[in-house]
Amino acid sequence: MRLGIDFGTTRTVVAACDRGNYPVVAFTDPAGDTHEFVPSVVAERDGELRFGHEALAVAAEDPAWTVIRSFKRLLGGDASPNRLVRVGSTEIPLVELLSRFLDALRLGILERSNVPRRGGRRRAGASEDLAAVVGTPANALGTQRFLTLDAFRRAGFAVRAMLNEPSAAAFEYTHRHGATLSARREHVVVYDLGGGTFDVSAIRIRGAEHEIVATAGVSRLGGDDFDEQMLRCVLDAAAISEGALVRSARSRLIDACREAKERLNPSTRRIAIDLESVLGAGTPARMATLPVTDYYAACAPLIDRTLQTVARVITCLGDDEGEAVEAPGEAALAGIYVVGGASALPPVVRTLRERFGRRVHRSPYPSAATAIGLAIACDERSGFTLRDVFSRNFVVFREGRAGAEVVLDPIFTGEDRLPRAGDAPVVRTRTYRPVHDIGHFRFMECTSITGGAPVGDGATSGEVLFPFDPALRDRSDLRGIPARRLDREGPLVREEYRLDRQGIVSVRILDLESGYERAWRLE
Repeated sequence: MRLGIDFGTTRTVVAACDRGNYPVVAFTDPAGDTHEFVPSVVAERDGELRFGHEALAVAAEDPAWTVIRSFKRLLGGDASPNRLVRVGSTEIPLVELLSRFLDALRLGILERSNVPRRGGRRRAGASEDLAAVVGTPANALGTQRFLTLDAFRRAGFAVRAMLNEPSAAAFEYTHRHGATLSARREHVVVYDLGGGTFDVSAIRIRGAEHEIVATAGVSRLGGDDFDEQMLRCVLDAAAISEGALVRSARSRLIDACREAKERLNPSTRRIAIDLESVLGAGTPARMATLPVTDYYAACAPLIDRTLQTVARVITCLGDDEGEAVEAPGEAALAGIYVVGGASALPPVVRTLRERFGRRVHRSPYPSAATAIGLAIACDERSGFTLRDVFSRNFVVFREGRAGAEVVLDPIFTGEDRLPRAGDAPVVRTRTYRPVHDIGHFRFMECTSITGGAPVGDGATSGEVLFPFDPALRDRSDLRGIPARRLDREGPLVREEYRLDRQGIVSVRILDLESGYERAWRLE
């Protein structure tokens, strides 16, 4: 069974490969209703965890269950495999929380879905049957990629590849709208506004070949943030202080705001929330009503941030010869393809069209476009190929002058291409003779570098101490030992950095004279 899986912040969508077709998988909830997604939620009570549709079902029956939504956002920032997260009364390692959700997803695919059957039967429990290409935000740092890949594998999925989500959506565009492309207009900009993240990528498409020209994004901007804006508008309209809400009441109100947001259409004039049914009879106001224009005005700064990001990416488009141009390359555009569940908010597409004209097209399946593209990528018979980019910067801080200064050294940048299937990893090496007895390497990923300093979203990726002095190599822990200048010529040392097709970096440091080495896969 070959699948494309879009593990989203609010919803997880799965598409299957079925003889050249890529249907979205429908799941049956405990009430017998079908949905073309699994909600990315977890519920906890007395140490017991439930996931997806089952989590929402048990929480609706018993308020003792604590529901946590959008837990995928925990992957950002200082996430690590051993990081403990709290779900209700339970603490659990982050990677275990992710893998248990994905294990529940695997069982749902095998036992409670409409996936195509082999020989009329599902082969439940056979992990080798679940080959998948999975998505990750284009601006995801290495830790998020590592944890996502590890969680899928722990849950029993055979992960064939990990693709940036807007890159996958470009496959769906070509599959559905290939006729819109021409020799003069061979670029598509994918605008992907999901539940928790925003990504935009410019892709050059020539037949079945897809090459990422540029990508950018905002790691914490999505449907959840539009829900928060509606909550603030509703509380203002009802003259209720947010501080007066207990956690459970706030959670119920944000759910009501999310449902009201998803009901909006271009004809909506007013938003009405029944506060009494959400907060109980003691609420200061039974109803909250506000003009939809007030809500849209509150959302305008969020939408404007996405437009600024789109404009930066479009400036990276080239002319017909592929050369970079300083002016926005809108003439080279076949279209701006709008995907992601949060893009359903009416002012999103309207504002894009006001800026970029009629070339803005919203996918007919905005919430599923990425999953469909991932399923196409999992189908070796599709013939589609992708040349993606690293999409961020990987740097190392080194100690110089026996710790008196710190030097930043970029290893991989956003201009580096990820290797394709079957290609060798991208390798960078540094060879030198150190002048200190201990090498102290601090690794970091960031969205950009300005003036020799990392800026934008970023996170540390690991810290390494390497004994250049052979006398220190029997020490199990080098922390706390100050670096000292060697009184002799240091050994010939090579640093070797490898970038794999998943966008994950590994490092190997080798004393070329003695053969002593250490290697790490950076998280």
